[in-house]
Amino acid sequence: MKSLFVLLVTLLTVTANSQSNFQGKAVYMSKTTMDMNFGGRQLSEEQKKRIQQRMKNMLEKTYTLYFNQTESTYKEDEKLGAPGGRSSRFGMMSFTGGTRYKNIKDAVVLEETEFFGKKFLISENGTKPAWKLSGDTKKIGNYICYKATLEKEVSALSFAGFGRRSSRNNSDDKKEEKPKKMIVTAWYTPQIPVSQGPAEYWGLPGLILEINADRTTVLCTEITLNPKEKITIKKPKRGKEVTREEYTKIVKKKMDEMREQFRGRRGGRGGRG
Repeated sequence: MKSLFVLLVTLLTVTANSQSNFQGKAVYMSKTTMDMNFGGRQLSEEQKKRIQQRMKNMLEKTYTLYFNQTESTYKEDEKLGAPGGRSSRFGMMSFTGGTRYKNIKDAVVLEETEFFGKKFLISENGTKPAWKLSGDTKKIGNYICYKATLEKEVSALSFAGFGRRSSRNNSDDKKEEKPKKMIVTAWYTPQIPVSQGPAEYWGLPGLILEINADRTTVLCTEITLNPKEKITIKKPKRGKEVTREEYTKIVKKKMDEMREQFRGRRGGRGGRG
């Protein structure tokens, strides 16, 4: 029964893919929840609300995906900063979102981003994700969606990954903590015949309309198919070329340096009479 379902979905997608010049635009809302435990500290509900409000711009974002049969770009929509807002330790991380580009035909995945004023062009493995298809369905808007799941490592630069300490001070590097795994759930629709999706997710027989990954949910809120004005998808080219692994090491090294500086300042204040 499962094999019949997979065959049916594939046939529907192949038939739909025969349409020439198919393209579109999808808007996604991304929302991440935070663990308010903070190492066992007891916070009042008022304190939790204040922290959530300060973090709202980081935890709730809007993105736009432009796509055709083989390519897509995914970028965060720009927001105007609040006037007179104060920077926080989170703001000091100085991440600037860029454009994520996928070419599923040529197996090319790139991300153009900025970290502490320096531009990077990150290349990733273009291997198709190993999704497990399911016959479960639900409707998102006017589209019938099917469920798929994927096991993947938690990124060291995600909210879940930031909680793990670097082991660079450990005398035995072989004892470094193993990467944490998580199950990603996707809902895709064969009614939109592209193998694209939000963020790093793709490779299903239809556009992904919803992603649930760890504490983050990404949901499509608006779709425009074959707009009158033709969509032009450009491959990003700006920034120092690095692999995802190299970029992760650069960011973790900088964060370790900042952590040590912060500890040094606290120690210096504590030592004063």
